[in-house]
Amino acid sequence: MSGSSQTPLEQLAHLEQLCMEYAHGLPQQEQTDEEWLGIGFRLGRLHLVAPLGEVAEILTPPGLSRVPRTKNWVCGIANVRGNLIPIMDLQGYLYDRPAALRRRSRILVVNHLGVCSGLVVDAVMGLRHFRDEQRCDELPGDDERIHEYMLHGFKAGAEHWGVFSLHALAQAPQFLKAAI
Repeated sequence: MSGSSQTPLEQLAHLEQLCMEYAHGLPQQEQTDEEWLGIGFRLGRLHLVAPLGEVAEILTPPGLSRVPRTKNWVCGIANVRGNLIPIMDLQGYLYDRPAALRRRSRILVVNHLGVCSGLVVDAVMGLRHFRDEQRCDELPGDDERIHEYMLHGFKAGAEHWGVFSLHALAQAPQFLKAAI
């Protein structure tokens, strides 16, 4: 190929032709089983997972302003990028034991049917993938107060995860009654 006898457009067309001749095909994607995805978190000793579509955001604990005349599980309100979001202590709500905010504590934000709220959890354990054969109807833990918000469970090795519905929590009448 002589650079002087071809126009730049012809040179590009020639390079494209050479690339197409020597290019290897892309690896074929194998069909895999559908995976269930969720955000893993810890509440006390329980390993829970929220459906991915139910978690609007994950925050580090922001600065809070107390709200007078609310139940003890209402931590306060936080200004998150110009939006005021009530922050609730999930452990305090379920067990009447306030959670201690630690370095690993996080806030799971749920936004469902007009209810936008942040929930304090002990730690977020990242994105979790589960296969259909790992699904079980047995729920972890033995406390009925949390079971009413669990959909089912997953067993992955020695770990037993409960699927915790943030949407079910956001619709619960007792959760919506935060005022004293």
